[in-house]
Parts: sequence; C-alpha cells; structure tokens
Amino acid sequence: MIRLALTEDAAAVQAIYAPNVEKTAISFETEVPTVSEMANRIGKTLPQWPWLVDERDGAIRGYVYASRHRDRAAYRWSVDVAAYVAEDAQGQGVGKRLYRVLFELLRAQGYARAFAGITQP
Repeated sequence: MIRLALTEDAAAVQAIYAPNVEKTAISFETEVPTVSEMANRIGKTLPQWPWLVDERDGAIRGYVYASRHRDRAAYRWSVDVAAYVAEDAQGQGVGKRLYRVLFELLRAQGYARAFAGITQP
C-alpha cells in the first residue's frame, strides 16, 4: 500500500535512510538525522509536496518525496525528488511504484518538472 507519510513514520524512515548516510555518499549528509529530525522533515514537506511511504504488513519498505527545486519564481513549477528503499526490499519494484504515484500527484498539483540528483561512488 502506498500512502501519505505521517510524522509517526519517522523511525521507520530514519532506519531506511541511515545506511545511505553511513555507507554511501548519495545523501550528501555526513551524520544520520535523528528520528525527531526525520519527523520534522516529513511535517515540513507535507503542507506543499507529497511524501509517500510504501507499507506492507505494517512495515515501511520505502519512501519518496518532493521538495522545492530552487527559490526563484521561474522554478515554482519544478521540484526535486528523492526515493529510498529498505535494503531488504530493493529490486522488488518499490521505488518504481512510489515514483509512479508521486509523479501522478505532482502532475495533479500542476508541477511540470521533477529533478533528481544521482551520485556515483
């Protein structure tokens, strides 16, 4: 099931995100955010952009969200997007399903462009 994230999902989201910070450079963060910080990020995002989770049997298997692309007015219909999938759920289409729903919601909101950064080791 794909649904809007809740601040109560922060612990599960943080658990998915932490290995990406600890083991890779893809997040561009050097310290794993606390559960409280993840709840804050979810709460700050939802009033304007979607933050979605993939939940199966009560467990969060991945998440995706959109955020402001740039501050200038010309970019107001553009967003940045990111997705993270739990290590044990990778290769099962979780990210693809999350992005599909996210892009449908963004189109409905009037957004025209979505950008994602990709980092190589």
